[in-house]
Amino acid sequence: MTPVVLDTNIVLDAFVFDDPAARPLKLALAALHLEWIATKAMRDELARVLCYPKIAPRMAFYEVTANHVLAQFDGQATLVDTAPKASVTCRDPDDQKFIDLAVSHRALLLSKDQAVLCMKKRLLAFSVTTQSSL
Repeated sequence: MTPVVLDTNIVLDAFVFDDPAARPLKLALAALHLEWIATKAMRDELARVLCYPKIAPRMAFYEVTANHVLAQFDGQATLVDTAPKASVTCRDPDDQKFIDLAVSHRALLLSKDQAVLCMKKRLLAFSVTTQSSL
C-alpha cells in the first residue's frame, strides 16, 4: 500500500465538500490502495478548521458535521508519530508537518497549498511526489 499524506484542504475537499476531484482519492482509500498516514497535530488542525466561521455554513450546506468528518479521519487515517524536521523547509510553517511526514515516510503528498506545491522538485529528491489530486 502506498502511504499518502493529506493536507487539511484535501481532507475538506474529500469529506466536507465532496469535491469531484477528490473522489478518486476516496475510492483509492476505500480500496486500500493508499494508506493515509497522519499525526495527532494534523487531526487537531482539522478539528480546529472545522470550527472556523466560514466552514460551518458550508458543512451545513453539504449536510455534514464536524463529528462526521473527524470520524472519517479516525476511521481511515493511520496515526503515526510526529516526523522529525525534514531538511527542506516550507515557507508556511503550518504546512511543515505535512512535508516532514511525507519525507519521513517517502509518501505521496496531496496538497492544494501553493507553499507546498512549489516545493515539488525539491521534494522529489526525497522520493516524495507532490500533487493536488490523484
